[in-house]
Amino acid sequence: MNLKRKKSHHIFIPLNSTSDIAFLLLIFIMVIALINFRIEVNIDYAEAKTVLNTGAEQNLEVWVDRDGNVYLSGEPADLPALERTVIELYVSAPDTRIHIIADRNTPYEHINAVLEVLQILQYRTVSFVVKNVE
Repeated sequence: MNLKRKKSHHIFIPLNSTSDIAFLLLIFIMVIALINFRIEVNIDYAEAKTVLNTGAEQNLEVWVDRDGNVYLSGEPADLPALERTVIELYVSAPDTRIHIIADRNTPYEHINAVLEVLQILQYRTVSFVVKNVE
């Protein structure tokens, strides 16, 4: 009895394009990383001995530098723009916390101007961001 053996087929995976795929994956990761890029204002944080962490995704950051310039989430703004933004924020998501981030050397009158806007609007979920001192 003559039995014929089946020829085994070797499966071949071309590896020539592996470097191209790795390069495209690297570009994809870099682009996705830029989407979550956060703009920060260069300030010297005030210090505190106790710290409470809050969810950063649901916060509006109000930056005040030592010259009294106001920034909303890293973009320059003025007090009327802050007022409009807070009103829109309250209508869309009333439980959003406002973080006031001020330079250590900022005169209190600049921070008070921001607080007066929030006080007039009766916005109650406000936090001051400080650096933890251990």
